[in-house]
Amino acid sequence: MREDATPALAPTPIEARRFRDALGHYASGLTVVTGTDEGEPVGFTCQSFSSVSIDPPLVMFSVMRTSTSYPRIAATGRFAVNVLAHDQHALSSRFARSGTDKWTGVSWRPSSGGNPLIDDTLLWVDCDLWAEHEAGDHVIVIGRVRELSPLAADGRGPLVFFRGAYRHLREIDEFGG
Repeated sequence: MREDATPALAPTPIEARRFRDALGHYASGLTVVTGTDEGEPVGFTCQSFSSVSIDPPLVMFSVMRTSTSYPRIAATGRFAVNVLAHDQHALSSRFARSGTDKWTGVSWRPSSGGNPLIDDTLLWVDCDLWAEHEAGDHVIVIGRVRELSPLAADGRGPLVFFRGAYRHLREIDEFGG
């Protein structure tokens, strides 16, 4: 009860499409989470990725509980996250599809932990699975970073997703917009 003794109103249910559209106004980077299953590469596009801790070095991503790729990766106890560059939108779209051969024509090499590292990404982190937490229709996955790529010096920016479309960043011109 509130101080004035009037009952609080029950929250209005939030329609799934409205929720998704609203959160689409938050720009995010795009990654491809990769691993192996019986020696074969596995991966999926993921836009919910971030750092968690510096000491120890932890990162997180979330994945739909209905994913068919993630359980195959999780079974090994390790994964890599490949951060996509602005010119890798076709790669993002390819790994977002299910039921297709995502790896044909994709150049990659294994990390020291055996996870696929996709060539020419902005950054990759190679992780051991640290924890999983159920969260509604998703699983929050936390990984301990074991190895990370050297930083690219080529000047490319990240691939960004905003309002349902791929975007690029541009520098802000302080003197005119």
